[in-house]
Amino acid sequence: MTDDGPTRVAIACQGGGSHTAFTAGVLKGLLREWDDSYELVGISGTSGGAFNALAAWYGLVTADEETAIELLDAVWEDLSASGFSNQMMNKFVVQLSQLQSTGIPMLQVSPYDIPGPEAGKDEIRETLERHIDFETVPDLCDREAPELVVGTVNINAGVFETFTNEDVTPEAVLASAAVPAMFEAVEIDGHYHWDGLFSQNPPIDDLMTVGADRKPDELWIIQINPQETEGEPTSLAEIANRRNELSGNISLNQELRVIERVNDWIDEGHLPESGFSKTEIRRIPMGKHYDSSTKVDRDPSFLTELMELGEQRAGEFQASLEA
Repeated sequence: MTDDGPTRVAIACQGGGSHTAFTAGVLKGLLREWDDSYELVGISGTSGGAFNALAAWYGLVTADEETAIELLDAVWEDLSASGFSNQMMNKFVVQLSQLQSTGIPMLQVSPYDIPGPEAGKDEIRETLERHIDFETVPDLCDREAPELVVGTVNINAGVFETFTNEDVTPEAVLASAAVPAMFEAVEIDGHYHWDGLFSQNPPIDDLMTVGADRKPDELWIIQINPQETEGEPTSLAEIANRRNELSGNISLNQELRVIERVNDWIDEGHLPESGFSKTEIRRIPMGKHYDSSTKVDRDPSFLTELMELGEQRAGEFQASLEA
C-alpha cells in the first residue's frame, strides 16, 4: 500500500508451452489470497502465458477472483490430453521431442506439407471460444479494467507486435502460440505472425507505458525458464535444455534491464522525480528444471503437477511480501 492508495501491480506471464500450467497455478494462488492493498493494473502473456493472462483477465473483469480461478482450471482441463487417442498422440509427440533434443537426425517436415497441424490450432481456438466471449472483450476494456497484452512476432515486418485490450482476438492469441515447426503462421491485418516466444517473452513495455496514474509500482514476473543453473551441461540433452532456457529468457532480461537502468537513474538523481517513478521488479520463478521436451507434454498428471507447483510458489511469494 502506498500513500496514494493500493500498490499498483502488473503481472507478466512468460511463455513455455505446457510448462505454463505452472503459471496457471501461480495465478490461482495469487488470486485466491489477493491482498486488497494491491491493485492489478495490467497482465500480459506470450504463447501459453497468453492463455493464462486472457483467462485470468476475463474472469476478473466479468466477475471476480473465484471466477478467474475456475476459468484457468477449465481452460487447462480442455487443453490436456484426455482420451485414449489423444494420450497416445501426446506420448508420441513428447518422445519425438526427446529424440530431437538428443541430436539424433530426424526427418523434418514443414507444417504446410502435411495434413493435420491446423487441427491442433482449431482445437485451441475452440477451447478459447468455449470459455471467452471475444465479442464482449471491447466493451470490457473500460478505464477500471487491467491492461491486457498478448505478444507475437510479425514475420513480414520482422518486428515484435503486441495486441492490447480490444485488439485481443482469437487470432491474436493463436498467433502468440503459433510455433513455426508445428503450426502455420496466423494472418492478421495482412501480415503473418508467429509464436511470441521469438519476440517479447513476456511483453513488458506495454505494461509500463500506460498513463501515469496506471503505471505499475511493481512488476511481477512469472518466469518459466530457470535463470540460473549449477554445473556444466555436457550431454547433448543437457546442452539443448540449457540453450532452450537461455533463449527463452533473452527478451525478458533485456526488457528488465531497461527498467533497472531507469530505476538506477532515478536513484542517482538523473531524472526529474515528477516525471519518473521507480518500478520494483519481483520474480516468481518455477525454480525447477524440466527437460525441454516436456514443454509439449499435455499429460493431465504432469499439468496437475505443474499447477500445484505454481500454487506452492505463489504461497511462498505472498509470504515474502508479508515478511
